[in-house]
Amino acid sequence: MLRRTFVKGIAASAALMGVTATDVMAKTKSKPIRNSNILTGKEFFLDIDYTPVNITGKNAVATTVNGQIAGPTLIWQEGETVTLHVTNHLKKSSSIHWHGIILPTGMDGVPGLSFDGIAPGETFTYKFKVQQHGTYWYHSHSGFQEQTGVYGAIVIKPKKKEPFKYDKDYVVQLSDWSDEKPTTIYKKLKQMSDYYNFSQRTVGTFFNEVKEKGLSSAFSDRKMWNEMRMNDGDLSDVTGYSYTFLMNGKNPATQFKALFKKGEKIRLRFVNAAAMTFFDVRISGLKMTVVAADGNHVKPVSIDEFRIGVAETFDVIVQPVSNKAYAIFAQSIDRSGYAMGSLTPKVSMLAKAPSMDTRPVLTHTDMGMDMGNMDHGGGMKCSSAMKMPKSSMKKSKFADMESQRYPITKLPMKRGPHTTMMAMSPKYRLDDPGVGLRNNGRKVLTYADLKNRYSTRKDKKPDREIILHLTGNMERYMWSINGIKYADAKPLEFYYGERIRITFINDTMMNHPMHLHGMWSDLETGDDNHLVRKHTIVVQPGAKISYRVTVDAKGAWAFHCHMLYHMAGMFRKVVVA
Repeated sequence: MLRRTFVKGIAASAALMGVTATDVMAKTKSKPIRNSNILTGKEFFLDIDYTPVNITGKNAVATTVNGQIAGPTLIWQEGETVTLHVTNHLKKSSSIHWHGIILPTGMDGVPGLSFDGIAPGETFTYKFKVQQHGTYWYHSHSGFQEQTGVYGAIVIKPKKKEPFKYDKDYVVQLSDWSDEKPTTIYKKLKQMSDYYNFSQRTVGTFFNEVKEKGLSSAFSDRKMWNEMRMNDGDLSDVTGYSYTFLMNGKNPATQFKALFKKGEKIRLRFVNAAAMTFFDVRISGLKMTVVAADGNHVKPVSIDEFRIGVAETFDVIVQPVSNKAYAIFAQSIDRSGYAMGSLTPKVSMLAKAPSMDTRPVLTHTDMGMDMGNMDHGGGMKCSSAMKMPKSSMKKSKFADMESQRYPITKLPMKRGPHTTMMAMSPKYRLDDPGVGLRNNGRKVLTYADLKNRYSTRKDKKPDREIILHLTGNMERYMWSINGIKYADAKPLEFYYGERIRITFINDTMMNHPMHLHGMWSDLETGDDNHLVRKHTIVVQPGAKISYRVTVDAKGAWAFHCHMLYHMAGMFRKVVVA
């Protein structure tokens, strides 16, 4: 599998050859034209069509925007009104959703909720006022077209001067590509949920665990995993066995390149446009200063590494100290492959890939177990019990969040074939970097590190709370909310003008990036004076997380997990009246 990381994708098609480093500052004054990898202005023309590609050494057909993977980066200006003419040349209906953009429901681009979709051969014109600034992205909300190439970045220039300085500005867009048809991938997952997962427990690993823990503890652990019908190596549904991981449309062999001069401050706008892959990102030899999350300014945080969930964006500033190439390295959460580029003083100078970390293993922490007698990394001090005595529990750093109580709106909860997993004692773990990143010797960004740059002290407190369980059955590859799949669920009702607290409890062993359309999600990180404003929030396995929503947009909105193959079941319609 490691060999595939290097070999897959030596040959690139013409559609990819034209996609070079997205240098925003150098091109923001250019006129909007088709077939350019950066488009600026107030009016845009986007064509969705089939494009032959060769990303892995095999001929394939992608669905693209203006013939490119990734689609063109769109540069907007805060306060202006943009018009986007999207023409569908596919044989199927299509759409574009402007991810994280605050706009009228009719412009949101979700077929069946906000409009009918764009029929083959038709053009739909989106028009709305840009009310924000920062780094965002767009993608199809029709079928699996996002997986096959319909996505691109959005950069919105602010009205006011930003509170930090930099010399150059690049978009770094991460994605996952497969030569397999998405329908084939989904069919295989439905037939065997671990089809793409080669990190399975064996007799050999059991004997290794016996040597490490002793027979009793090893047997107890194995028995527990088997009873819960889970695999501790189940980190990604689709792995590098099928995926080639891309950075701005470039595979690791062809490499994306961002140019710099020694001493310059470089802004890198990371966008996770993958269908199913979480990435752990670091730049070997350089500290990164996080200055924005999901387009919104945060108090600067100096880090070595960050995990970016599907659909999230993070802006960082780096300052190369040497006249050499630095590896922009994004390894998949399951360590089955990586995307890579070079931050380099010249195009001919490329960085070498660092070694990937060892493959992570899910722990009792990720099972949502009571951690009173366990260390932070999840290693059991007492592995024979599912629940620990209350007297042994350590006081949580986020105990004040646990104690917050608002009138709770009770929703139907169904325990059945959709809910074979359940977190026994879910906790707020905002200071937990997640499986594979705990205690790795690097400073890793956590949600607890993020603080809004501006005060939220006077924000209205929630009027009520909605608790939603993220549920699933891995054996049958079924995903749901509160044990009810989307097709059988009633819409969530929000009332215009209210403030809602949404609490997610993840009863599954996988990370779920939850995205609410049309309204901001103000993440609670333990400091009510600096709630972090995001559009996508990752709910860790076996954990809970809460955020507040000001219901200020009437209409019908989508609310869903952004893992593409989870979305069919883990989805709700939100109606604001």
